[in-house]
Amino acid sequence: MEVKIRNRSRLMQLLATVLCLSLVWAYAQLEWNVPQGAQRSLVQSRGTITSSDGKVLAQSMDGKRVYPQGRLAGQVLGMMGTTNGLEGLEYAYDRNLASGQDLRLTINTSVQAAAESALSKAVPEHQAEYGSVVVMETRTGRVLAAASYPPFDPNTWRDFPLDARRNRPFLDVYEPGSVIKGLVVAAAINEGMITPKTTFDTPMRRHVGGRWGSVINDSVQHPPTLTTQQVLRYSSNVGMSHIVEPFKPEKLRNYLTSFGFGTYPDMPVVPAATGQLQPLRKWDDLVRVTSSFGQGMSTTTLQLASAYNALANDGLFLPPQLVEGVAGNGERREILRPDVARTTRNMLQAVIEEGIPHQAGIKGYALGGKTGTAQVVVDGRYSSTIYNSVFTGFFPVDAPRMTVVVMVHGAKIGHHGSMLAAPIFREISAEVLSHWGAVPRIEAPRTTEK
Repeated sequence: MEVKIRNRSRLMQLLATVLCLSLVWAYAQLEWNVPQGAQRSLVQSRGTITSSDGKVLAQSMDGKRVYPQGRLAGQVLGMMGTTNGLEGLEYAYDRNLASGQDLRLTINTSVQAAAESALSKAVPEHQAEYGSVVVMETRTGRVLAAASYPPFDPNTWRDFPLDARRNRPFLDVYEPGSVIKGLVVAAAINEGMITPKTTFDTPMRRHVGGRWGSVINDSVQHPPTLTTQQVLRYSSNVGMSHIVEPFKPEKLRNYLTSFGFGTYPDMPVVPAATGQLQPLRKWDDLVRVTSSFGQGMSTTTLQLASAYNALANDGLFLPPQLVEGVAGNGERREILRPDVARTTRNMLQAVIEEGIPHQAGIKGYALGGKTGTAQVVVDGRYSSTIYNSVFTGFFPVDAPRMTVVVMVHGAKIGHHGSMLAAPIFREISAEVLSHWGAVPRIEAPRTTEK
């Protein structure tokens, strides 16, 4: 009898435990999740996201959030959990979308597809880790493409690693390298310090910064004397050290700040990182020189695009825009005189046509731009094996319509900007020009000096 009572007691305890756990589970469902019917209603009423050319990028169907274009702009869109946006625009505009408001993006699906396609071919081919592209409409600052690699499909987001979800053009911070030279040269011309034909003594190496300074080196062989135009063509660090000598540190740093470096992009709600400029108190002769060729500072692909877009836009800086009708509070600001911007663009056209015509140029079209190959800091020191390959450019040079920035990280084969980032720029440009139906023409002779 005693055994029966003991067994019955254990059975009752087991049943009580099961009942208790069931109640806890039911409470958790009520506490952490809305009822299934409410979930379905919430998702069904969520706003639609469309592109500037009218393609549906995200919508709610049959109680689910679907992304009809698959991987296209996947990292920009982000994804949804059970009831809420988790990343990207789904997260940033969660309240708006949940209340049924639609979003129309500045993204153009043809341009976005061209950027993603170029990255998807080049990054694996060069055994790189990841890459990003921003294409900006010159006269408006509207972001037409923000591409990331590796790809990401928000329809099956659980199948992708965390890194694949990252909106790299807006979030990845890196040293830009020599692409900064084009902007610094423009600033020096704007200040009346140099012209395109000013000449400099340019050995392959030079000590700067006094007793506690450092030796800077050039990597591309060049003549012992270079003009400003040739400093850009040969990407001479030594030449840049001469160009910035008359610049007061505060003045040069203010130019870089005006181009958008060291500040957050004025793009409301959308998550975006900022790079850094050295604080003014550290701007000795060496920092002034290294900053002139993009070392010791950092930026994002979006910031670089905004900066070069000012050069393309006759010296007028425009805040970037991703969502139609949602502009930032930042003011448009004139950084360069229009004639200076045009002169610098002609110089950057020569950089392509005289230096890397096959890598970045398209016969019959006027493209301008600058390469950068930046060593990556690892454990506090510049690595001799890990690089960022960068290219910044625009087209057509006489009246630019698009600004394009490319960055690829960690290539093991052909890591130089001219070998990797420049051909990506070329491929995207060719696709866009074809889409426009632009007819090749013979360019008028360039004038790089007023």
